[in-house]
Amino acid sequence: MKKVLIADDSALVRKQLSEIISELDFEIETARNGAEAVEKAVANQYDVITMDINMPVMDGLSAVEKIMAQRPTPILMISSLTTESANITMEALDLGAVDYIAKPGTMNVGREENRADILHKVKTLSRIPARRLKSVARRSSTPVSAATEKVVKTSNGEIKKVLLIGASTGGPGLIEQICTSLPENFPFPVCIVQHMPEQFTAAFATRLDRKSPLPVLEAKNNMELVNGCIYVAKGGVHLHFAKKVSGKYVIREEKEKNGRFFQPSVDEMFLSALKVFRGEQINAVLLTGIGDDGADGMVAIKKAGGFTIGESEETATVYGMPKEAYDRGGVMQQLPFPKILKTLTALR
Repeated sequence: MKKVLIADDSALVRKQLSEIISELDFEIETARNGAEAVEKAVANQYDVITMDINMPVMDGLSAVEKIMAQRPTPILMISSLTTESANITMEALDLGAVDYIAKPGTMNVGREENRADILHKVKTLSRIPARRLKSVARRSSTPVSAATEKVVKTSNGEIKKVLLIGASTGGPGLIEQICTSLPENFPFPVCIVQHMPEQFTAAFATRLDRKSPLPVLEAKNNMELVNGCIYVAKGGVHLHFAKKVSGKYVIREEKEKNGRFFQPSVDEMFLSALKVFRGEQINAVLLTGIGDDGADGMVAIKKAGGFTIGESEETATVYGMPKEAYDRGGVMQQLPFPKILKTLTALR
């Protein structure tokens, strides 16, 4: 029987999460603070740990760091939908936490879609082998320079190609590595869909901008695409594209869900790109993630003559989205992440 540890200082939250997770027939244990969570995690091998951020004795961030150093375990952060919590959650993902869910009270945990999200994520994380966690159980070694001033210019040359990247569970750390590795003279615009709510995408873009040699912006409606600039899709809307009469390419926010489970959706970005760019202008990358978002778009881009890369099972934290793209014939190159990174930095 699989085991889950729920770490939270709120008895109500522990009770709510226990009731939901009990549907999976997992053995459930609880911890009231970070120190207790570390003690139990080191002494036992849990399949998943849910971790609150703000707890007495030891906070969740410190607990994640200690657990991932001593006994790597799939950790699901419990986060409020606030900018402050989003920043802390980003740090937890840097330290090796795999994903996050909304804290009960911030979002009604009893609602069916939220219960389903919790169950799906706990079940998925419980299948991740420890060997895939060790590579992300680290602090980012990229120096943060507040002194670097990056100016986003407009109309800085014809856009000949675009780089489109999609990711979900396990993706933020990989996206960060891409953004910090692309050279200052990278010749194309880069657009990223990472499944996150609105408060998180703003914090994520700001964090990436501090670390990347390229400007990183949260995508906004009518924002012009510029070579050498990175755009992170805003949570709660789809990232679409349009071409103006002047020839400029701009971002359009699509507020309708269009039947998609995720918003922003990778498929929405991929398929919208095909309406304004020629297939051979598109480089598309699909990284780790639950489900199949992006798979149909990869197939369409490949058929149109674009270049598609899917992350291989060898490095994917969750081999879901890239697997679906590969199985449907949408992947031209299936590569482990280090080789994807090398390929992207060499794009011209």
